[in-house]
Amino acid sequence: MKIVVHANGETTIGMGHIGDDNMKNEIKIGNRIIGENNPVFIIAEMSANHLQNFDNAVKLIKAARKCGADAIKLQTYTSDTITIDCDNEYFQIKQGTIWDGTTLYKLYEQAYTPWDWQPKLKKIAEEEGLICFSSPFDNTAVDFLEKMDVPAYKVASFEITDIPFIEYIASKGKPVIMSTGIATLCDIEEAVNACRRMGNNQIILLKCTSAYPSPMEEVNLKTMPNLAETFDVITGLSDHTLGSAVSIAAVAFGAKVIEKHFILNRDEKGPDAAFSMEPEEFKKMVEDIRSVEKALGKVTYELTEKQKKSKEHSRSLFVVNDIKEGELFTRENVRSIRPGYGMKTKYIKDILGKTVKMDLKKGTPMDWKFIKE
Repeated sequence: MKIVVHANGETTIGMGHIGDDNMKNEIKIGNRIIGENNPVFIIAEMSANHLQNFDNAVKLIKAARKCGADAIKLQTYTSDTITIDCDNEYFQIKQGTIWDGTTLYKLYEQAYTPWDWQPKLKKIAEEEGLICFSSPFDNTAVDFLEKMDVPAYKVASFEITDIPFIEYIASKGKPVIMSTGIATLCDIEEAVNACRRMGNNQIILLKCTSAYPSPMEEVNLKTMPNLAETFDVITGLSDHTLGSAVSIAAVAFGAKVIEKHFILNRDEKGPDAAFSMEPEEFKKMVEDIRSVEKALGKVTYELTEKQKKSKEHSRSLFVVNDIKEGELFTRENVRSIRPGYGMKTKYIKDILGKTVKMDLKKGTPMDWKFIKE
């Protein structure tokens, strides 16, 4: 059973998909299958961390591969495709962010990835064994990325409310990963419906907190499984918190995609440096995620061979003092002790007061055959 919260505020109760259909959902990006029974898809977000240096961008790609990332993600825009060069109050950044004090245009001039780099970076990434795709920020960027033949599209949090844009992306028939950082439930529903209207059901929703860095108390990871249940989609996390704890926890909550900003060295600064991971940190996060995946396993009550062997050290009933034939079993001569080679301890009341059938030595595992009928 699942409880679905609709965008109009109503709730309905019915048989859920999260335990049935959604577990069967699988989406292919490049050579990777993303879904319930597949490894977590780990994305290293390059963003502006190349610092306008092509060689840095290449180094980031190669480092991401060494750290165990599955994909490198670019961003495709220019300052002119995303905003206009204007410094009136509407275009000034003053929302209490790390970018306050500049304008949108100036920030994006500093942060964008030159478009002529991007086909070259994609080729290098693929040679390294990484999947490479991007976040477009307008239709011209989508057209450009189509010529690059990217295998998927990422919709950034701040674009999730641009429904015509999402329809245009979805119309390309490729997987659409959408971050929900500034989206209400209604916004998410409209975005998902926009994809499905275009016949595209290859949707992944990433729980996201659009604060940079994100405070822990604003992450609300419990929303992520509800996203999966409500919209019948694969879910994951776009993580802007410091450290790896939230990403690792998200995997335990069912995340099948993790996206984290990646930088060679935070000391080099840059627009996104403050909430980006350095290589050693990213590598450790990947290792921990893979460990958690193994630990999650499956629902089972069967004992492994090691557990069965360990069970030998559990408690059972043993003869703890020498007993002669004809004597009675008492609490002084039969006890629950380790190891576990004797009868189960739950039978102690059935044994006490019964007659001993034969001589028994201290340290003998208790057995029904020792009781006189």
